[in-house]
Amino acid sequence: MIKKINIALVGNPNSGKSSLFNVLTGLNQKVGNFPGVTVDKKTGQCTISETLSATLIDLPGTYSLYPKRADEWVAYKVLLQQDDDIKPDMVLLVADASNLKRNLLFCSQIIDLKIPVVLALSMMDLAGNKGTQIDLAGLERELGVPVVSINPRKGKGIPQLKKIIDQTAAHITAAPREFINNAELAESPVSAVKKLFPSISDYTALHYLINHEHFKLGHSMQDRIEAIEKENNFNPTRTQAEEIMQRYGRIKQIMQVTVVENDPLKKALFTEKLDNILLDRKWGYLILLAVLFLLFQSVFWIAHYPMDAIEWIFGKLSGFLSSTLPDTWWSDLLINGVIAGLSGIMVFIPQIMILFGLITLLEDTGYMARISFLTDKLMRKVGLNGKSVMPMISGFACAVPAIMSARNIENRKERLLTIMVTPLMSCSARLPVYTILIALVIPSKLYFGFISVQGLVMMALYLLGTVMALIVAYVMKWFIKIKEKSFFILELPVYRAPRWKNALTTMIEKAKIFVFQAGKIIMVISLLLWVLSTFGPAKNMAAVTTKYDQLVQQNPQQATELNRERKTALLQNSFAGTLGKFIEPAIRPLGYDWKIGIALVTSFAAREVFVGTMATLYSVGEDASENSSTLRQKMNAAVRSDGTKVYNLATGLSLLVFYVLAMQCMSTMAVVKRETRSWKWPLIQLAYMTGLAYLLSWGIYRLFI
Repeated sequence: MIKKINIALVGNPNSGKSSLFNVLTGLNQKVGNFPGVTVDKKTGQCTISETLSATLIDLPGTYSLYPKRADEWVAYKVLLQQDDDIKPDMVLLVADASNLKRNLLFCSQIIDLKIPVVLALSMMDLAGNKGTQIDLAGLERELGVPVVSINPRKGKGIPQLKKIIDQTAAHITAAPREFINNAELAESPVSAVKKLFPSISDYTALHYLINHEHFKLGHSMQDRIEAIEKENNFNPTRTQAEEIMQRYGRIKQIMQVTVVENDPLKKALFTEKLDNILLDRKWGYLILLAVLFLLFQSVFWIAHYPMDAIEWIFGKLSGFLSSTLPDTWWSDLLINGVIAGLSGIMVFIPQIMILFGLITLLEDTGYMARISFLTDKLMRKVGLNGKSVMPMISGFACAVPAIMSARNIENRKERLLTIMVTPLMSCSARLPVYTILIALVIPSKLYFGFISVQGLVMMALYLLGTVMALIVAYVMKWFIKIKEKSFFILELPVYRAPRWKNALTTMIEKAKIFVFQAGKIIMVISLLLWVLSTFGPAKNMAAVTTKYDQLVQQNPQQATELNRERKTALLQNSFAGTLGKFIEPAIRPLGYDWKIGIALVTSFAAREVFVGTMATLYSVGEDASENSSTLRQKMNAAVRSDGTKVYNLATGLSLLVFYVLAMQCMSTMAVVKRETRSWKWPLIQLAYMTGLAYLLSWGIYRLFI
């Protein structure tokens, strides 16, 4: 019979914990959220031996058992047995051998919780390069827990690790010996708390005294612990300081007998030499811009082909179903509702996978931490921090994965601010809109033989989104009343070769999260838009159908063109068209007519839908890309009732600014709702972005009219 246990995987940030998790679980992973917080909850199944199977829980990286951030509180509550869903039978602690002193602090705290512990030392090769030699047997003897050397990147030490886990599981009731005498730190209060909870260790009792307000205890028990604190004049700050001093004193003794280190004045390592260039005040920023440019362009270059393939597949599928199925409401629902909705989900997957794959490679190399370090000063001035720059830059490709990547920002306020402003960055979905409108209203001129006016306008649109994001973040920081201290504590890891398998695992997991979570909301809104665009007041829709049935009978040779006009007329009289007519008075000050109003409404499915909607409204055809020149000609020829052009310079620029600033992407709103766990923030986002877009578009229109 196979025994099953739960193993909590813990360690300092950048200790190799995630690499070990991926090696042990492979693709047999699940990613969710811990209850109440937007922190990744990664679990995976691992076969330890023929008789032992384990559920591995990858807890957020933390430096000690004194949490400050949301992710650290998650790990803390699991280790203190305060999480209802996760009860670890054993702790697998990954420690960086090249920074052993710092890592052993956390290790010693977990040992004193009296949970069975296995210590896995990673980065032994780096320790060797620094001239550090570790006596593993001696370290195991001094700590009183099993110690094994591993290299997850190369798969070394994994069989030995599994064997030790198997052996430890066979004696799971045997707790490790105490690292320091915790009872002496606060003898009377610890003793009193242990009378209330006889099964806990002395060190756990200390944490009950320090953090009981955060534990799931009844009011009566909370009052009793509070009374113990007052009766004994318990001082948590002084106790914590004394504990840390004793631990480091004991760690120093252990390292003296088990670790041999080289002279600290030894010549700088490769990492330090490279940092002198990459963190330089001048070259560092130039290299950063080059890296971000390549990242941004790669998402376009690489994702372009699979995205085209997905669109081609869904286009062919829709065409096949259109020619095969009868012309009924349910076939239209299937083709233009379900299939179109699925296409809107699947087409984002290449960008999501490629973006997260590239970000994972940057993290693996150690450069991601340098990006945050370099940009922190600028970001902090507007209420963000250095870790906000990658989501914002990623927003140039697609806001959906960019918002998902904001999870690595520990401070809740800064993470929320990043999420709220990232959609202002001009994503790739805006490109078709920019391209057709710039071609309509901006002359194709060159200055100095190579500087294109149209190119300058395109660049100005991207700069406008970026500047507005920083301004909005600065304003919003005064209104978001989340009281949480911002700690920008960042460890600069060593530079290492990237792991392609790790990147592939991350790409697959992020795609699954998007499809199965945000995708549900996207499908619902897609079907809602189909209903609004397909149905309308029965009397009006019947009148249109009757009119064009008669016209087709009278002019059968013009049936194709008449059917296109019928579709335009039906759309105009649908609920979406009625809404377009309804909002026309509101958008007329911006220079827009009802057709643009319909495009603004349908663009919520995706911004690039603007082009397809215009193609339908101007009876160009189903495939806007095949008729792009005709579409531009018809839009250019469009006139108002007074004979003036619809798409003049003022209207074109106004519409461009509107699309830069407006929140017109249901996928983004779905992801914001998922990440913030509330409809409050996406609705605020919708309101402020629409208001901002309206005001600036009106100003631009009045300026150029």
